[in-house]
Amino acid sequence: MLIDTHCHLNFSIFAKNRDKIIDECQKEGLQLIIVGTNLETSKKAVEISQQYPDGIYSAVGLHPQELDTGLVKSKSDPWEGRHLEESFDYEEYKKLAQFPKVVAIGEIGLDYYIRPKTTRKKELFKQKQKELLLQELKLARELNLPVIFHCRMANRDLINVLKNNKSLRPRRAVVHSFVGTQEEMEEYLSLGYYIGFNGIIFKSIEGIDFSELIKTVPLKRILLETDSPYLKPKGLPGEVNTPLGVKLVAQRIAEIRNLSLEKISLATAQNAQSLFNIQKI
Repeated sequence: MLIDTHCHLNFSIFAKNRDKIIDECQKEGLQLIIVGTNLETSKKAVEISQQYPDGIYSAVGLHPQELDTGLVKSKSDPWEGRHLEESFDYEEYKKLAQFPKVVAIGEIGLDYYIRPKTTRKKELFKQKQKELLLQELKLARELNLPVIFHCRMANRDLINVLKNNKSLRPRRAVVHSFVGTQEEMEEYLSLGYYIGFNGIIFKSIEGIDFSELIKTVPLKRILLETDSPYLKPKGLPGEVNTPLGVKLVAQRIAEIRNLSLEKISLATAQNAQSLFNIQKI
């Protein structure tokens, strides 16, 4: 009864053991949404989802860090590398998003973690990301697909973009790996969106009380995820996170809310089914 709504089994770090991990997940009754970050990883996500008749889905999109703005030096990712794109190929992503088992446009959004130093370049950098975001929101609206938002150090800007562009604002969405204030979470909830939690809830981040956030968000708006290979939850063996870590995330949320693991698993699975229009368990 568990659904990992955000994992990256499409990344090269999993090339040698991907099939084994998926087999273990399916034996555990765990369903997965494999999320793209650029054209290459989006194609891989779709390819993997097509190989399995049930329980494996995909999402396609261009992550803001994968946009080549020419304004920052991109850091290499040890688990996937970087595949920067100079622009968003709308038609190519549209074609990909229409494959069976593609359930969302994502992950897309804003990311200001790595940014230019000068004020002028910072503003241009942010503007380029916002322009990309609007193109991807247009695609989601055209295809009537929900959105998986990535947002790092940019919640206020993302909220403003959504409020100022009502014609493109998605009706259905999740803010994945939420890190923000109570007020910011409430604003996303007011738009009807879901909140995704993963292994980051085991960490201590200045100014963020994950326990309080988890206590106050309505159960009907919580989604479980791993963001594997990143954000390994406490207690999961090995160096790299996998979708199997989603059970530890569910257990932690159950502890915080003083509910059974079964109740958290069922409720969050139903939430995922509703948002992404995937089959019932």
